[in-house]
Amino acid sequence: MRKGRMKKGFIVLCSFVLLFALAACGTSNQSKDSQGSEEPNSENQTSESNNTENSQDKVYEIGVNQYVTHASLDAARQGFIDALKENGFEEGKNVKFDMLNAEGSPDTALTISQKFASEKKDLIFAIATPSAQASAQATTDIPILITAVTDPVSAGLVDSNEKPGGNVTGTTDMNPVKEQLALVSQLTTGTRVGLLYNTGETNSEVQVNIAKEAAKELGLTLELAGVTNSSEVKQAAESLVGKIDAFYIPTDNTVVSALDTVVAVAESNKLPMVVGEGDSVKNGGLITYGLDYYKLGYQTGEMAIKVLKGEAKPADMPIETQKDLKLYINETEAKKIGITIPQELLDKADEKY
Repeated sequence: MRKGRMKKGFIVLCSFVLLFALAACGTSNQSKDSQGSEEPNSENQTSESNNTENSQDKVYEIGVNQYVTHASLDAARQGFIDALKENGFEEGKNVKFDMLNAEGSPDTALTISQKFASEKKDLIFAIATPSAQASAQATTDIPILITAVTDPVSAGLVDSNEKPGGNVTGTTDMNPVKEQLALVSQLTTGTRVGLLYNTGETNSEVQVNIAKEAAKELGLTLELAGVTNSSEVKQAAESLVGKIDAFYIPTDNTVVSALDTVVAVAESNKLPMVVGEGDSVKNGGLITYGLDYYKLGYQTGEMAIKVLKGEAKPADMPIETQKDLKLYINETEAKKIGITIPQELLDKADEKY
């Protein structure tokens, strides 16, 4: 009897030991499971932290493709840069600009655009029609902001100014051609106007067509002189002497890049020169009712900020026009060519030099 009871007690004791071991094992597994489930959360938190840090530390690479060097396009470029800087996108901090100039060569403009496309820039800023066309040809993926483009639709850059539809948007420098030509009649009794332009620039062809219609309405006669590069500008200007009573220089990049040669011809022959924008008045033109390219570039920069922040896409952003036009007069130039600016115009002038 005692041996049986002892045996039975031993079995019960072993059972308790086994149950205790199983319980301990379960607790240990639960602890491991618990620790295991916490580790991925910790990794996720680290990943999220790194993503936030990477977003904050991102440096935006912006390619600037400028077609040619002259005061207006330089001003537009600076306006663009200043707009970004004043809104938190600054060179050396979170922006890296790659600024290249085609110096009037369409082939170089395309090479620059292809370089930017291969480097997968975050955004391309194209200044003037040929650079804008080259950029659009090089990529359909990278956002392209344009400025100093007279007619984005005719240039094949957008479906419409209201809804571009692709990766291109920005600002147009379509100037008030008729109002500018009307200034000729206030400066001289002559009716013959010499217009210099690059026959290969789409933006210039658009302005020439507008000028032809405007001249008819204003009772003026246009004498056209076409060029293909800046080296031909002086000769073209001289070819018009004796045939005209005034020059009209639209916002043609090739002609404006050699504006000093036209100024020299105008001064030598006492011919007033109406130009297409304010910077050309500063640099020897007589008068214009027109654009401020610095402000146009700044306006484009404000559009670019929305794209960089992911607040808008070029396809849905309408092409914008210059918000404010000004009357610019160069009184110094008036004295050089011996012309008196009507007091009515002087009183209205926004800028005088």
